[in-house]
Amino acid sequence: MIIFPAIDIKDGNCVRLVKGDYATAHRVAEDPLETARRFEAAGAEWIHMVDLDGAKDAALVNKDIFLRVANQTGLKVEVGGGIRNMEAVDYYLSNGIARVILGSAAVKNPAFAREAVAKYGDRIAIGIDARNGMVAAEGWLDTSDVYFTDLAAEMEKIGVKTIIFTDISRDGTLTGPNLAQLAELSGAVSCDIVASGGVSGIEDIIALRNAGLYGAIAGKAIYTGDLDVANAIAEADKPRDLSRYFAKSELIPAIIQEASTGEVLMLAYMNEQSLRLTLETGRTWFWSRSRNQLWNKGETSGHYQKIVSVSGDCDDDTLLIRVEQTGAACHTGNHSCFFQPIAFRKFGQ
Repeated sequence: MIIFPAIDIKDGNCVRLVKGDYATAHRVAEDPLETARRFEAAGAEWIHMVDLDGAKDAALVNKDIFLRVANQTGLKVEVGGGIRNMEAVDYYLSNGIARVILGSAAVKNPAFAREAVAKYGDRIAIGIDARNGMVAAEGWLDTSDVYFTDLAAEMEKIGVKTIIFTDISRDGTLTGPNLAQLAELSGAVSCDIVASGGVSGIEDIIALRNAGLYGAIAGKAIYTGDLDVANAIAEADKPRDLSRYFAKSELIPAIIQEASTGEVLMLAYMNEQSLRLTLETGRTWFWSRSRNQLWNKGETSGHYQKIVSVSGDCDDDTLLIRVEQTGAACHTGNHSCFFQPIAFRKFGQ
């Protein structure tokens, strides 16, 4: 998982807000460039920067600061705030910025988002900032009637690969990320998800890593001293801890469901190694109890299962794996293994 230390700029200063309220802005560091250099010295490869003035005014107000960081450090800089047209996108991406974040534009001008993604691919990320699940825009000053997963699904359709999700109610509060909404988002799309808002310390980094997220943005916790950047990076680099799913048994059932229809396709068993391979490769791996070995679904038939999401149940002893199924899931040639009815009558009548 990638750690993105955050620098938000307002009036040329490094600031943090609480819940997106501009009235709560307070200075947290002296110089943006020197702050970025400290993050780089701690091992960061990326930095997340936001133009708060630009987000409110729909203009590239603090662009010189971002370009200075991009061109005078070895950091890959992603920038959001005020990017409303292709001229702004072109300007940043042709002057050293690694990735730009489209937020309000994705809600209000999806054609622009589509054009940017078509031209620059994964150098375009979509920032989805939500208040009570509804997408906010214009520097979080306006709340739309668009649900956050609906916007994510639309963005995935146009080719977006990276989504940065912020629960505004958690931002700057040190109360922990919204793991439930992050799980909902991960289940709705196959994009890389970056968590933003609420990170309070190393425990949150561990939780986000174990959730299988692509990245985590940390801001206030770094400036208060509750999170050390070097420690966060070291923890994020560790493998996900999957042991809790196998505390009761070395094998657990995995229910395979077709993501597009909800149809249950099959049930198989996983051990920790097969689960890890599934998460690493994006295709299902199981443990054969009869052959006593690992097997990759589709290896011989070509009927592979591409992972959409992996979820554990409330007791951490069963998995639900949503997939895109190629061909038949069952060895009999049927699409689902569950094709033999036992009873037709309606029970309870």
